[in-house]
Amino acid sequence: MQKVVAVLGGGIGGLSTCHYLSKSPNVSKVVLLEGSSRCGGWLNSTRRDDGAVFEQGPRGVRPAGAIGRNGLNMVSDLGLESEVLPVSKDHVASKNRFLYVKGQLHKMPSGPGGILRTIPPFSRPIIHSVLKEMLISKGKEDDESVHAFVSRRLGPELADIAIDSLCRGVFAGDCRQLSVRSCLPPLYKAERSRGSIVLGMLMGSGGGGPEVISSDLAKRASKESWSLWSLKRGMQSLPEALENSLRGRERVELHHNTRVKSLTLQGGVWEIKLDDGATLKADHVISVLPASALASVLPPAAQPLTEELRSIASATVAVVNLEYEGFILPVAGFGHLVPSSEDPGLLGVVYDSVTFPQHNRSGGPTTRLTVMMGGAWFKQVFGSPQEVTQQMFLDRATRAVTDHLGVTSQPVWSLVSVLKNCIPQYHVGHWKRLEKMRQYISKNNLPLTLAGASYDGVSVNDVIFSGRTAAEGLVGKI
Repeated sequence: MQKVVAVLGGGIGGLSTCHYLSKSPNVSKVVLLEGSSRCGGWLNSTRRDDGAVFEQGPRGVRPAGAIGRNGLNMVSDLGLESEVLPVSKDHVASKNRFLYVKGQLHKMPSGPGGILRTIPPFSRPIIHSVLKEMLISKGKEDDESVHAFVSRRLGPELADIAIDSLCRGVFAGDCRQLSVRSCLPPLYKAERSRGSIVLGMLMGSGGGGPEVISSDLAKRASKESWSLWSLKRGMQSLPEALENSLRGRERVELHHNTRVKSLTLQGGVWEIKLDDGATLKADHVISVLPASALASVLPPAAQPLTEELRSIASATVAVVNLEYEGFILPVAGFGHLVPSSEDPGLLGVVYDSVTFPQHNRSGGPTTRLTVMMGGAWFKQVFGSPQEVTQQMFLDRATRAVTDHLGVTSQPVWSLVSVLKNCIPQYHVGHWKRLEKMRQYISKNNLPLTLAGASYDGVSVNDVIFSGRTAAEGLVGKI
């Protein structure tokens, strides 16, 4: 039987879901409902007339693993191969990552030498922690915080400095609250299957992940050892290409400025009430909305599901893009992270012009930086997002660039964006919540699928893959 499928949310997840669904003959119509005036969600690039590109959201995608291949396969599908900007593993941005600790920049240890010697800010060689880790017995809990897990296995110093910073960089989150099982599944699986992270990494921890055949582009990425890629006109090119490709398909309808007001199930069919009073019927709904947004439109009868959805927190991040005249950085690398003990409000600084010089303006040399602030500490440090002025964030960001990098000049261009609730926070026990929600959906035969960043991974690749998984769950292998 052919179905009408409504996809809620037009971010990269919703667009990907439609892309995969539209390949199947088992769907008679796909309707995408996006509440705002544009698709693409957090993938948002500012392009200036002089060629400069600034990212307000994700600024690069990792090609590693099955989901990395899947992401590159989609780039191929959309004919964007010639737009790809690869960064190889031997590029300075891949090799050099810094931590700002006790008022100083420290290069993160890398390669064998970095593990065997004592490298500040650490008080002893990392090899000590690594060798000891193999002797530590397996944890008994179903889940624990990332901080507790790393402290237990590798010692408190690595947890307090390196892991704290990493969780701030990736999730804008607090490693004392984030779940190791949901945020860093390879570490969790390595301990479960091999009793040790180190052994798990060396021997593999079983379960090779999903099967994804490599496109020529994915093969090239592997052959050339890419560590990261972006697109010539910024990451927003990806949702734009998806939208253009979907607009050319007769079974797909895309709607902007179409907010869902409520969902009601009648005789196994969803009635979707929209903000403008119109209604729409669908045989199945795939929600790629943030969990809390879906919670607010579900019918009262689905109360147990609504409560679980509401319990998934998210973090607000202030992103300040800065441009300076000339080359002003004292070091070359991807950027630096700041542990919460150093400055809870400031997550890190990305040296965009080092990684993607192609995004610099034409004309004389410039340095582009992005300063990230807030995250899990937003309210504590800055108060409510409504109350903080853009000027305050700009001042705070330029001061950080001066203090951390010794830059004395002022930026010649800047842009402040406050991304409200942009990164879901998988707190300890997140896996259990997902299990309860999915069990509720199947037990009550709800024609509903959950996809997107709120559930199974927050990276661009994770979200694209969740769209594929949602589509395949409905129509079979694509």
